[in-house]
Amino acid sequence: MKKTPTSLIAAMSLLSSLAYAEDPTPGYNHTIPAKIMTPDRVETRIGTLEFFDGMPKAETVKKLYDNLLLMRGVETFLSGIPATSISGIQHGNADIGAKTSNQVVLFDKLLDSSPLFLTGNTDTVYASAFLDLQKDGPTVVEIPSKCGPGTVNDAYFRFVTDMGVPGPDRGTGGKYLILPPDYKGDLDGPIGSKKAEIDGETYYVSKSTSYVNWLILRGFLVDGKPDTAAKMFKDGLKIYPLAKSNNQPRMEFISGTGKSFNTIHANNFEFYKELHEVIEREPVGFLDPELRGIFAGVGIEKGKPFEPSESQKKILTEAVAIGNATARSLVFRPNLDGAKYYENSGWMTAFVGGDYQWLKNDGKGGRNIDARTLFFYQATVNTPAMVLKMIGKGSQYAYCVSDKNGEYLDGAKNYTLTIPANVPAKDFWSVVVYDPQTRSELQTSQPYPSKNNKRSNLDINNDGSVTLYFGPKAPEGKENNWIQTIPNKGWYSVLRLYGPLEPWFDKTWRPGEIEPVK
Repeated sequence: MKKTPTSLIAAMSLLSSLAYAEDPTPGYNHTIPAKIMTPDRVETRIGTLEFFDGMPKAETVKKLYDNLLLMRGVETFLSGIPATSISGIQHGNADIGAKTSNQVVLFDKLLDSSPLFLTGNTDTVYASAFLDLQKDGPTVVEIPSKCGPGTVNDAYFRFVTDMGVPGPDRGTGGKYLILPPDYKGDLDGPIGSKKAEIDGETYYVSKSTSYVNWLILRGFLVDGKPDTAAKMFKDGLKIYPLAKSNNQPRMEFISGTGKSFNTIHANNFEFYKELHEVIEREPVGFLDPELRGIFAGVGIEKGKPFEPSESQKKILTEAVAIGNATARSLVFRPNLDGAKYYENSGWMTAFVGGDYQWLKNDGKGGRNIDARTLFFYQATVNTPAMVLKMIGKGSQYAYCVSDKNGEYLDGAKNYTLTIPANVPAKDFWSVVVYDPQTRSELQTSQPYPSKNNKRSNLDINNDGSVTLYFGPKAPEGKENNWIQTIPNKGWYSVLRLYGPLEPWFDKTWRPGEIEPVK
């Protein structure tokens, strides 16, 4: 058998490879993968983008930079809500006279619907104060025994420490010391507090990441009344600089009940000004570089004035409108896994993911920033106690914006909600109605738009359940169980369980759905 010459084999191989070779891309010596190339014209939702050999033309460049500012503006709104929200509460406190840490807004007759306050409840006595660690330095908070759940949050609504029942004092009261972010000394102040002896006294010490910190304490009703809790705060709550331990400023308690004031951030261009104020006040390290970079992308940077041009202001005005609409979609029609408490139910959790830092899958999935927006657009206070399974302690929440058919709740219509017997709440349960515009208590002829099993004289069904009624007018004979709504306005509800028990967590007990009355 004859052997094929080596030269012939090589020639055949070359011909074979040439037969399968692609032609070079025009303008190149070789074939360039199409996936790395940019066409001369690209159609997008922001219009036609035109290029000269991959280089954007002048009109396209302007369009893209405008769009970049729009995107950064939307992201600044969604990511800046925690900072502007807590700043809004601080301004609200100041508007009624609480401007220093020893001045406390006390809802001594409970939080009614007069103030604008994100999903505040009508059922506990709030004591609200702001610490200024830049002015006062390390600051002491003495809380009385039997104080309900209390929390300190930093200026981005991050958890600093709990107090009261869920805190390290476990309801026995005690002294807490909050250190400023630039503190340099011998004290160790981890998040969540650490015990320390100072001049023979025991303190729970934490170090905050910001100068401004919000202190919010709650006291429980006794016999359905707020008097005992209000007295507890007036007699036992003290806030003062550590340096003035022997010369403490006199405490001043300012009633917030029945007063109209605003604590909510802006949803228009003013939002960016509010955020700039926070960034200017706090230390640079208060936020991580990534977040600071997003804010700087719209002109909000520490040490620089926020002075957008008229054209930039126009784009940012559109951006905040889109951001606001996006936040409202996340709250009222969430598409997040885990938002629903039960299958085929309208009840949802505001703490999606069950992590107070909004970390997904123990951080492997990063931070669930949409879940963070969902929470802070409608609520305040960030603490592990709101998400941890703490049988008989702390609190649990569920909110509902739709009836059993999935339709938004209409203030002109009538609805019922049945709360089954044996509610798994050691302390009490309540249902409060809110305004979707302000995310604050719905303003009606009822100053307290809610029902509470300890405060309200509820009619109970034969099986131990309670049926609540919602509508413009009370059904005849159901006045005790009726919560008023307003025609031409929407509404939504929050169910709260204080001292939640096992059947809430294992879901063997669940509330009924809100049902339209035909």
